[in-house]
Amino acid sequence: MIDGHIHIERGNYTIDWIRQFVDRAVETGLDEIRLLEHNYMFPEFAPMYESVCAKSKFINDWFQRKACRKNYDDYLELVEKVRSEDFPIRIKFGLEVCYFKEYEELIVNLTKDKSFDFLLGSIHFVDGFGFDHKAELWDGINVDCIYCRYFEDSVLLARSGIFDGIGHPDSIGLFGHKPSFPLIEYYEGLASALAASNMYADQNSGAERRCPLTANLGMDKELIRILHRYNVPIISSSDAHTPSDVGYKIRELQELADINKCYNTSW
Repeated sequence: MIDGHIHIERGNYTIDWIRQFVDRAVETGLDEIRLLEHNYMFPEFAPMYESVCAKSKFINDWFQRKACRKNYDDYLELVEKVRSEDFPIRIKFGLEVCYFKEYEELIVNLTKDKSFDFLLGSIHFVDGFGFDHKAELWDGINVDCIYCRYFEDSVLLARSGIFDGIGHPDSIGLFGHKPSFPLIEYYEGLASALAASNMYADQNSGAERRCPLTANLGMDKELIRILHRYNVPIISSSDAHTPSDVGYKIRELQELADINKCYNTSW
């Protein structure tokens, strides 16, 4: 069993820190963990966020507080150190990258030949709107418009050819906002693009852990069914940011994916 999305940003780049994630993974019966960092943790990626910071004081304050706190070379060195050690489970390393179409070339240039095992592309901003930061930011937002743009950007991400997987592909519903129209057509478009690019989808428990009253556990059931119909692999993950959250509801996520593979009303 895999936990495919684990952040290590809250500790130093040491073997002892990684071992804490491994120990928790062993406790929860995992066979593999996939460790990563948000790309905004590294100054090299800072130009990608200039427009979203300029649009929102809240986002600018968040970026100044959180971003550019790590050294990219140190992270790459940690990857090699971990690979030279012997651990009881498989460990893979990658990067979670905020997708902005206008920065595709920068993303490629900063990630190629870096020996990552995987790149996870995620949508965290829609037309400069940081939809997953706090619920109050949605006040006055056109929900239907944001949903449309979110899935349009997700398809562009999938078609870019840069990434191995897409992170939490329906996290737009984190705070419980729903569009006034069915999403089947958007799910179909995303699944088709992911299949064409040989990408997987991240079945993620992080949103539910963060907002249990408004967020689903994992992806919408209909999205899961459509992903299965297009033979898009689904990898369950905790989106952990601390060792204690590794493996959070991984088995429940896997069960949801399996149940909805067997029952597909869109066929």
